[in-house]
Parts: sequence; C-alpha cells; structure tokens
Amino acid sequence: MVGYAGNQAEAEAAAKEAVSSGGRAITVRADVADEHAVAALFDAAEAEFGGVDVVVHAAGRMHLAPIAELDLADLDDLHRTNVRGTFVVVQQAARRLRPGGAIVTFSTSVVGLAFPGYGAYAAGKGAVEALTLILARELRGRDVTANSVAPGPTATDLFLDGKDEETIARLSAQPPLERLGTPADIAEVVAFLASPAGHWINGQVIRANGGII
Repeated sequence: MVGYAGNQAEAEAAAKEAVSSGGRAITVRADVADEHAVAALFDAAEAEFGGVDVVVHAAGRMHLAPIAELDLADLDDLHRTNVRGTFVVVQQAARRLRPGGAIVTFSTSVVGLAFPGYGAYAAGKGAVEALTLILARELRGRDVTANSVAPGPTATDLFLDGKDEETIARLSAQPPLERLGTPADIAEVVAFLASPAGHWINGQVIRANGGII
C-alpha cells in the first residue's frame, strides 16, 4: 500500500516498482491529518492484503525561517501534517497492526543539531519522537514495535529545495563520511526496523546521519 497526498505519479511509480519486484501494491490518496481519510486508507489495506503488519509514516512538510520571522500560518500548516498527521496515522496503526508488526515514524537529526531556521520544523519532529517513544510503551503485550528514524542531511527534493551549492557543500562536509545521505541509506534503516531482524529494536530514535552527532 502506497499512501499519498498529491503526487499520484510518484505513488504509482513506487507501486509499479514493488509489483515488478514480485510484490503486490495499490495506491490510496489520503490527507494524513484527516482521520476519516486515514481510516479509509487502513480499511483499503486490510481489504486488499488481509491485514496490516508494517506502517512507515514518512509524510512531512518543512517551512524554514527564524523563529522571530516565521508566519504562524506556516507553523499551523507544518504542524498539521508533521504532528497531527503523525498522530492520526499511528493511532490507526496502534489499533490495527497484527502481532509481530512494526511502526516507523520520521523525525530529523536537526532536533539535536539545532540548525538556525529550523525551529518550527524541529519542534514538530521533537513531538514525533516523544509520541513514538510513548507509543512503544503503550503497545506493551501486543508484540508491535514503534521506532523513529531521524535522518541527517539527505539528498531528497525536500532537503535540496531552496539551498545554494555553498550550503549543500557545507552540509555534505559535516558527517565524518563527508557526503550527504541518500534515500537508499535511509530506506535500509527503515527496512531493518520493519523486518524480523530488527524486531528487538523498540522505542528508539535512530539518528541515521553518517556520524554528525
């Protein structure tokens, strides 16, 4: 199941890739902050696949500005997706996942790095971390894990948007590995947490950032 908000082409491409690798996949459009749309998304997954075992919640928005200058409308927009959206998705996941399942949310290493301009974004992701760690404890007895992945600077469209070459070069030099992360780097961490091999990892924030912090 590939859930998406607006980019249908990317969602369908991901589904086709899964099918070409021998899997099954469908796409469903849903606003993650809309509890009715998210419930319908889970309904569709259960109807198609017979149940839900893994939920990876990666939806997010990013508005960058100094705290003194950020438009509060942008703050509300960001937190609607990043905080409320995460809460709505993991609420459904907590109700529906089968034993042996896994929930993976997304934070950011900026929570620890404290880059200027990231105040609103990091605050929302700090909320995601707290929510995930508490959820792991509330799932006691269910045999379902909950962890958060906190990438460092990673070469995604969201990260690269609006950054000049000097900024990108500076951020690339920060990790001891001296490069930006790639989507594949992060996907491998998520895949491990979602797999039986990663099932003993629970209630953790994994800072996948090449060693910045």
